[in-house]
Amino acid sequence: MSTSVDEIVQDCLAVRIRLIGRTVTSLYDGALECHGVTIAQVNLLAALGKVGPCPPARLGEVLQLERSTVSRNLRLLLNEDWIEPSVSDAKGMREVRLTDAGRAKIESVLPEWRQAQQQAARLLGAGVTAVQEIAGEMGYPPGA
Repeated sequence: MSTSVDEIVQDCLAVRIRLIGRTVTSLYDGALECHGVTIAQVNLLAALGKVGPCPPARLGEVLQLERSTVSRNLRLLLNEDWIEPSVSDAKGMREVRLTDAGRAKIESVLPEWRQAQQQAARLLGAGVTAVQEIAGEMGYPPGA
């Protein structure tokens, strides 16, 4: 006899997607480790490169990240000189922009990122199309 607990444990798409997300993130992070950067940081740099100078809140919207997550990662990127404030005041960074060093960092990780991308595509198989379609419906990539 199947219970509601069994149904959720056996069929819940949400938990499976979270597990897949963690696995894919780990794959990219492992590939990028030699560059001293995580996939979350690379995606923040790339989003900033695509969107252009903008308030940190805009990056949070684009990547659907919590404000504290954006702030924490931006501080790390700022410390590495991969981003810089383009507008700031006594309250902090009002707008940030990608630096030449940030663009160089993106270029330097590209071979390992591509390798991880191929591994993730193999892992996901036909699901890659669904992932891209869902992200597109959610407005990612920006300006597409």
